[in-house]
Amino acid sequence: MTDTKTRIEVRPFESLGAANHGWLDAHHHFSFANYYDPARMNWGAIRVWNDDIIQPQSGFPPHPHADMEIVTYVRTGAITHKDSLGNEGRTEAGDVQVMSAGSGIRHAEYNLENEATTLFQIWIMPNRTGGSPNWGAKPFPKDSRSGAWKVLASGMEGDSDALPIRTNARVVGGTIKAGESLSYAVGAGRSAYLVPATGAIEIDGHHANARDGVAIKEGHITVKAIEDAEIVLVDSE
Repeated sequence: MTDTKTRIEVRPFESLGAANHGWLDAHHHFSFANYYDPARMNWGAIRVWNDDIIQPQSGFPPHPHADMEIVTYVRTGAITHKDSLGNEGRTEAGDVQVMSAGSGIRHAEYNLENEATTLFQIWIMPNRTGGSPNWGAKPFPKDSRSGAWKVLASGMEGDSDALPIRTNARVVGGTIKAGESLSYAVGAGRSAYLVPATGAIEIDGHHANARDGVAIKEGHITVKAIEDAEIVLVDSE
């Protein structure tokens, strides 16, 4: 197995792709839209991880997607979803929505709040193409992830309480108080990508600040909070 110097890479927030459209201030962990970096096309099955700030009373007008699992983790504020299937819902800070685009779906995402909304939007490549599109959202009690990982979305066996996605991956969240630690095992042949939504952390000697990306290859990791931290991690093939 490779050592932590080669299997853990911190990608500082300042190194990410960026585009400020006024109503939307977006930072891209992977190549997206006008940001292209051949070394950051994907990480395992993760294709997109966007860190978005959406101004009040604005958002994304209706647009199409197909053959992608799209997970939205709201950090502050709330996002309101409408789609061509007739689904409509409002997802608040700390909660998650999932859209399996399948054979095709059109949706809009608006910040109808009077404050800016911040979120992570994560695209994961599905195990199979086509199929009926689907959307779902779920509140996750904040205390369920205090000092522990909570599975938020998953296509892996046994993760029955999570929102379903059509890929062999899972999205987990956790909050860690300063000085405390959480461990996670990334399985053989798998990889993980971790972002602190808030707070500074240390992963096996590697320091990461809020909104930095951490690319991890297979193996066991220990995440220690330097400051109170909120963590989102995606484990994929």
